[in-house]
Amino acid sequence: MKTILGKKLGMTQIFDEKGTVIPVTVVEAGPMTVTQIKTVETDGYDAVQFGFEDKKPQRVNKPMAGHFAKNDIAPKKHLAEFKPEEGETFEVGQQITVADFEEGVKLDVTGTSKGKGTQGNIKRHGHHRGPMTHGSKHKRLAGALAAGTYPSRVFKGNAAPGRMGRETVTVQNVRLVKVIADRNLMMIKGAIPGNKGGIVRIQYAVKGQE
Repeated sequence: MKTILGKKLGMTQIFDEKGTVIPVTVVEAGPMTVTQIKTVETDGYDAVQFGFEDKKPQRVNKPMAGHFAKNDIAPKKHLAEFKPEEGETFEVGQQITVADFEEGVKLDVTGTSKGKGTQGNIKRHGHHRGPMTHGSKHKRLAGALAAGTYPSRVFKGNAAPGRMGRETVTVQNVRLVKVIADRNLMMIKGAIPGNKGGIVRIQYAVKGQE
């Protein structure tokens, strides 16, 4: 299971051996600690729970404090469950680091996109604007939404103004350009979802591996 949680730090650029500039996103990935092993007998399904980024003990509620203390693990800010692949085994307290990833592989990165607030139909859906001359009062409005007599209502899912962004987004087949193991850093080619400081899930690409 080649999966790790990370924190997006921002974008920069690096140069390869030919002097070609490569835009990259820098992610502080891991280390992740195995905090619980779930099985069909005890939980009804098989999964491995990981924790990422330490949290101050005074900011942990009693149930979660007991959860971490049970296995003598420092409290974590972020918890996630992954289904292990067939034949994989994990132990509580085991760590997953960027050293487990190879440079040059392709990755799928999942994160929460930036929130844009309430936006109009042009920015949100890419609609065209109305005429700008001849007395037109229809410039950036949504336009007709439904017929008046039949069906005399607006169908669900109609493209209209509303809240934009802050959705789960996955970019696929992005290349892992460089790994800096001693600083827990990954440099991923191109942009990935989310704002600076956002939590992302990084895993080997399901499709497109060379």
